[in-house]
Amino acid sequence: MAFPKSWLPIPPKSPFSIANIPFGIISTAANKTPHPAVAIGDNVLDLRIFAENKGFSASTVIEKEKDVFSKLTLNAFAALGRPFHREVRKYLQEVFTENSPYASLLEKNESLRQQALIQLKDADTHLPLEIGDYTDFFAGRNHAFNVGTLFRGPENALQPNYEHIPVAYHGRASSVVVSGTALKRPWGQILPDPKAEPKVPIFAPCRRLDIELELGMFVSRGNELGDSIDVNKAHEHIFGYVLMNDWSARDIQTWEYVPLGPFNAKNFGTTISPWVVLADALEPFSSTGLQNTTQLQSYLQENKKNNVIDIDLEVDLKTASGISTTIIRTNARKLLWSWPQMLAHHSVSGCPLRTGDLFGSGTISGEESGTQGSLLEQIQGGKVTLKLNGGEERKFLEDGDTITIRGWSGEEGALVGFGEAVGTILPAVSRK
Repeated sequence: MAFPKSWLPIPPKSPFSIANIPFGIISTAANKTPHPAVAIGDNVLDLRIFAENKGFSASTVIEKEKDVFSKLTLNAFAALGRPFHREVRKYLQEVFTENSPYASLLEKNESLRQQALIQLKDADTHLPLEIGDYTDFFAGRNHAFNVGTLFRGPENALQPNYEHIPVAYHGRASSVVVSGTALKRPWGQILPDPKAEPKVPIFAPCRRLDIELELGMFVSRGNELGDSIDVNKAHEHIFGYVLMNDWSARDIQTWEYVPLGPFNAKNFGTTISPWVVLADALEPFSSTGLQNTTQLQSYLQENKKNNVIDIDLEVDLKTASGISTTIIRTNARKLLWSWPQMLAHHSVSGCPLRTGDLFGSGTISGEESGTQGSLLEQIQGGKVTLKLNGGEERKFLEDGDTITIRGWSGEEGALVGFGEAVGTILPAVSRK
């Protein structure tokens, strides 16, 4: 899709082209109270200042709701629904378009440009929404098969329910953190030798700390208690997407997950990128996911066949020495279940979803070496080591390691990207 040229210089490789317009929450030296903004090239447009200075005056629809751009989070904006998000995005694209009829609002308004247009590096980012609930799905079939094979063999790798329902568990919203937040190595009960008898755990810092490459999705509008979301209307309930690293303490998880699933192994931290890429911005990149030949229940049957998003994903591991290695390259097409199917399944029981609820896709893995979205898969459960630039090796993460996730769709000059989701592992604190 061709987009008009912007009057604002935007580097061709910027993930924040005029085709994107992602929303986030920032604070600045001049205004330390968090408030909404959009990223554009190497800049952010402060929406609070823009709105207060009649920036939305050319649209009566947006002007009427402009107070949402003075809030501490994007929840109020998200709750207005996808048609409103579409209107605002198109309006801002017009504002930044060269020779636009909206030129007087910003391009030719030097005073407002100086106030509202801020260098990206001078803005601090925060969690974009207040997250009421967080649900982590398991939609990456390749990951599910790879991990299942490690523990149960290829014949029993996938549980009988896997291709019938979007499997998920309820996560912990309070430990979802924005990119750049360091996390302390978690403590927990682990088995020093899982093969030894009797099985008696020790209490110690995690020794098998891993990453999980995922996408996150924020809900815009939910449903009432007792109602459900139609899978073919579920796209209207999607606000937008972020990158996600759902950190995983594999040794703690091995001991605790029977019979109810992950708990402390997952609740110590989940990192997301700060900019929410709107659903409309990624609509042109709709694609087919992994094929599911199972006859699905009617509530999961979609009319739309291109039900996942073509997003290139990369993960870098930088050690404490400062040397970085790209350890994963894959694509978000490697999902079995779509976001509408996840929404439909989550609500089919009558569970009320709410604005700001966060869904995780589950670990996204390809079929080839170097495309697996976790270290556990790449090292084949511990049989091999991961070779890094500079001669270092890893099986699992060490203190001081930094993980950076990047993701984008489209081509240079019109990239629709997320920026980065970055997290560094700090040493465990004393618990004794």
